Amino acid sequence: MIKVPAGSVSGESLLPGLPSCWYQLSPCGCLPTAAILDDPMECSRGERLSITLAKNRINRAPERLGKAKVEVDIFELLRDSEYETAETMCQILPKGVVAVLGPSSSPASSSIISNICGEKEVPHFKVAPEEFIKFQFQRFTTLNLHPSNTDISVAVAGILNFFNCTTACLICAKAECLLNLEKLLRQFLISKDTLSVRMLDDTRDPTPLLKEIRDDKTATIIIHANASMSHTILLKVGAGLGRAWWFPIHLVDDRVNILGFSIFNQSHAFFQEFAQSLNQSWQENCDHVPFTGPALSSALLFDAVYAVVTAVQELNRSQEIGVKPLSCGSAQIWQHGTSLMNYLRMVELEGLTGHIEFNSKGQRSNYALKILQFTRNGFRQIGQWHVADGLSMDSRLYASNISDSLFNTTLVVTTILENPYLMLKGNHQEMEGNDRYEGFCVDMLKELAEILRFNYKIRLVGDGVYGVPEANGTWTGMVGELIARKADLAVAGLTITAEREKVIDFSKPFMTLGISILYRVHMGRKPGYFSFLDPFSPGVWLFMLLAYLAVSCVLFLVARLTPYEWYSPHPCAQGRCNLLVNQYSLGNSLWFPVGGFMQQGSTIAPRALSTRCVSGVWWAFTLIIISSYTANLAAFLTVQRMDVPIESVDDLADQTAIEYGTIHGGSSMTFFQNSRYQTYQRMWNYMYSKQPSVFVKSTEEGIARVLNSNYAFLLESTMNEYYRQRNCNLTQIGGLLDTKGYGIGMPVGSVFRDEFDLAILQLQENNRLEILKRKWWEGGKCPKEEDHRAKGLGMENIGGIFVVLICGLIVAIFMAMLEFLWTLRHSEATEVSVCQEMVTELRSIILCQDSVHPRRRRAGVPPPRPPVPEERRPRGTATLSNGKLCGAGEPDQLAQRLAQEAALVARGCTHIRVCPECRRFQGLRARPSPRPEGPAAPDRGGRAEALGRRGRPGLGQRTAGAALPSLDPADWGDREPEPAPGSAGGELGPPERRGPAPLPPDRKDPSPPGGLSLPPELQSLGWGSLRRPAQ
Repeated sequence: MIKVPAGSVSGESLLPGLPSCWYQLSPCGCLPTAAILDDPMECSRGERLSITLAKNRINRAPERLGKAKVEVDIFELLRDSEYETAETMCQILPKGVVAVLGPSSSPASSSIISNICGEKEVPHFKVAPEEFIKFQFQRFTTLNLHPSNTDISVAVAGILNFFNCTTACLICAKAECLLNLEKLLRQFLISKDTLSVRMLDDTRDPTPLLKEIRDDKTATIIIHANASMSHTILLKVGAGLGRAWWFPIHLVDDRVNILGFSIFNQSHAFFQEFAQSLNQSWQENCDHVPFTGPALSSALLFDAVYAVVTAVQELNRSQEIGVKPLSCGSAQIWQHGTSLMNYLRMVELEGLTGHIEFNSKGQRSNYALKILQFTRNGFRQIGQWHVADGLSMDSRLYASNISDSLFNTTLVVTTILENPYLMLKGNHQEMEGNDRYEGFCVDMLKELAEILRFNYKIRLVGDGVYGVPEANGTWTGMVGELIARKADLAVAGLTITAEREKVIDFSKPFMTLGISILYRVHMGRKPGYFSFLDPFSPGVWLFMLLAYLAVSCVLFLVARLTPYEWYSPHPCAQGRCNLLVNQYSLGNSLWFPVGGFMQQGSTIAPRALSTRCVSGVWWAFTLIIISSYTANLAAFLTVQRMDVPIESVDDLADQTAIEYGTIHGGSSMTFFQNSRYQTYQRMWNYMYSKQPSVFVKSTEEGIARVLNSNYAFLLESTMNEYYRQRNCNLTQIGGLLDTKGYGIGMPVGSVFRDEFDLAILQLQENNRLEILKRKWWEGGKCPKEEDHRAKGLGMENIGGIFVVLICGLIVAIFMAMLEFLWTLRHSEATEVSVCQEMVTELRSIILCQDSVHPRRRRAGVPPPRPPVPEERRPRGTATLSNGKLCGAGEPDQLAQRLAQEAALVARGCTHIRVCPECRRFQGLRARPSPRPEGPAAPDRGGRAEALGRRGRPGLGQRTAGAALPSLDPADWGDREPEPAPGSAGGELGPPERRGPAPLPPDRKDPSPPGGLSLPPELQSLGWGSLRRPAQ
């Protein structure tokens, strides 16, 4: 407070009990001023220090006010309260002041102060922005050093028009910002452009809101908030956002400006000293918080002190002024207040905030807002907006700065050592810089640098991790370096996650992958000699054997039941032979399914529908079985199957014998930690609570743990594939647990993001990324798992087939020897021993002699004797070749039957090569047969005899002779042939075994009267006697 020594006194007492006095401003007087500050923290904004600096600077130049000294009494408001503000003003007025300064950020308090000062006609300087448009009409005694909302709206609209921005987003800290920026809203309504409004929530955390705006791809963002909130937003989004961010004037401190307005006059003579003084004071009182630059409110308070002093100096030249105490409870006013306000409106000076001048409404006028662009070298002015002249831009400067091209720019790239993304070369000690490294990321950086034409410097991350959030909200690893802007890019196997996306930006993914399970190989048993049985389980083989036996039995049964499987064995004797045979004996019934199962067939062909049905279903059964066996045999013989105790992630989660874990602080750990899937939640609970810890620090440590212990490693599929290519003892279990991608990390809002996105898409379209992946992933010593080319089979795969073949051959030889010995033992005794017979047979086999040798007869069976012409005797009965009897009383029927048989022979037989009876009959017809003695019977059967001479060999097991006799029974006379010796049941024996059997002298012919005797021609053919059947 400035106190002026007592001079001329006039007036009345302002307070009861106090003398009324006036203090005249004289060369030895003081200039009393009051300042109300609403932020009591010493290191927050430097407002107290700026007032002190202004007071001291003015007092060091007494020529301005003569010998008068400036005194400023500072009052602090703890909160924005109308009652507390009124109490503070009631404390200030009795002390007598020429002006009241402030506050800077309390709208309600500023309105109360303005009203009280207006009632007492005490000048009031406002340094805060206008909060309510309804209070735009202010008291005559109020002057506002802060630019008006109308000017800010017009300036922002001019910049938007200059850059042709048709869409924008307005971030408001309070709802009143829509009223304050009325001019801006009107412009968007008139032009029909799009302006979206976003309100900050009560948490005052702008991060979610900024993410939503970025996802909407809004290119232009306008922020209307106080300086502290603006600073908070900048800490979240970082610097270097190009022309996508525009800041209103009250945000434009040098410490927070990116692209926006600045009212600081850095060319002022005291500006550098002012900034250094604030910085020094900040370091002394607030060394725990870095100094970010002078605040706008501090500079406005500095200029307000100078404006008051300048106006009082001018007024003091024309008249003497004095101050007197005032009271809140009286209607007294300061009589010099109106005169001082008139002089204040005429003040023109250059302050720390530029040109200071006021219009008739007490608002600041005739000033300019500088438009600054943030570059890597600091802030740079690219234009200005003047209240009278409008917007003027330096096209040469803003074109180069706003584009901020990557051309010839050096970027700091943070990364981590991880095979095969980034590795040290073998001779890296002899190199320096980027040449020390190699890998996929290094090659990709070279490709990107060639496209975008930028330079880069690779730097390893200090803590060696990718980045996870700490309890205090900070991030570690490469993500933390991007947030702190220690690096421009993070190029590594950095997974794009939602949590990381909140604090940094990612490019388009350059590689797609997922979490997989890596486990060591447990090789199963190697294929044995009998591995050809593996395609089917033992149960299947057993049921196949049972099916074979069942089919054989059913085939034998139905073949015996159906009449269509019974047929005559000799087609030439069809119709005259009652002997029927069935080809499905028990042995044939067992052999027929074997031939079908082995797909070799059989000489046995089913005749009946029932046997064909059995055969058809068996063949269909064998078709499916053989096809299935063939399909599985290749896999079982060529692939050495692995014995893996787990086959999926569910198997891994359901057991505890095998430990499993992932990299600590990586995206895989975050995936399990945030997953809501029940299986993954159980896996996370296991990994989190397992002691000792199942988490590893690096991929190499996880691989070593897999190889040396019973441990399954959860890692990205790309790393899984890389290490499986180089270690054949590793395998992947199951498929991918999720799908994600690797991206290039950048600070939030980086202007390089779009350029890197386009470059990555170009590399993908040109297949360059796939070529790089093949270069660094392939080339391992293990073959690809997807390589299905045919491989040669060894004896360990199919040796069992040879064993079965050899065993079968040995059994066959053994059975042949048994049959050979069995035959010799039951043959007629000879002088040659069994061993000699064996040696003789082996010699003939070795020498490949003709396969002809005499038949061996069983012991006790006499060799065949040559045929002896039998004596023809009258017989009463005759047995035909079909085994039936020809009755003597039926000569016509017998003649008819014999004629039919002769006709068959005459037609010729087509079975001459397979039918022994036909061959024998043909041979007998070829040589004449001797006629027995006696008169020849008259030949009345010339027709039959002619047929016999023209006939061809036919069937008939009992037929022999040279020519057929007469078939008429009348030509036979009274001769009765009798059965030949060796015949049974009236049947004739074989011709070679028949001989003459004369009747004893004392025995008469047993033929009944009326019997017929066979003619000599039939007797020579081996016919017996013919006898009529009994009546």
